Amino acid sequence: LPQHLSVTSLVELRQDPQALARRLARPRPTRPDLEARRGTAFHSWVQRHYGAVRLIDFEDLPGDGYGEFEDAEDLAALQSAFLASEWADRTPVDIEVPFEISVAGTAVRGRIDAVFGPDNSTDGNWTVVDWKTGHEPSGTEMEAAALQLAAYRHAWAALQNIDPARVSAVFHYVRTGRTVAPAELPELPQATELAKLTSEATSAPSR
Repeated sequence: LPQHLSVTSLVELRQDPQALARRLARPRPTRPDLEARRGTAFHSWVQRHYGAVRLIDFEDLPGDGYGEFEDAEDLAALQSAFLASEWADRTPVDIEVPFEISVAGTAVRGRIDAVFGPDNSTDGNWTVVDWKTGHEPSGTEMEAAALQLAAYRHAWAALQNIDPARVSAVFHYVRTGRTVAPAELPELPQATELAKLTSEATSAPSR
């Protein structure tokens, strides 16, 4: 493994270690696809909606940054759906929060989309939210995706020096208006699991 992984790569390592190994072994610059550019444009708009703009690393949100998105009608539909959601009128404590945590000795970097404080929560917890403009996964795909929320929870707890149990984490699927909290967030990989996943990845046949 490289010295640093993105949260996305950590999820991919859990879901398909061999695919990650091939991508890391043969990195190729690629033009972000329509879905990635849509996500970038939407995240940029949400920042402006909340009145705060931060620079977004290319690795975190691949695409054209604050440029025009070619499918304006679809982006407008996402914006309308967000404005009708429970999150539109709430005030986040912070947005686009960069972090770096250690997972079994490997540095994992990412960016939390939004954090809402205890005053916004009925149970007194902090809530980290990840905006999703794509489809809602299920089964093993959702189980792997939940690892992303687990990393966000631990990252915010570390930044605030609080118990991770005080941090809840959810996905908000903008298009459908559904906010999904996994029944149970997975534990971050331990050294033995990371070693096992790495072994599975490096044993992938050449293509």
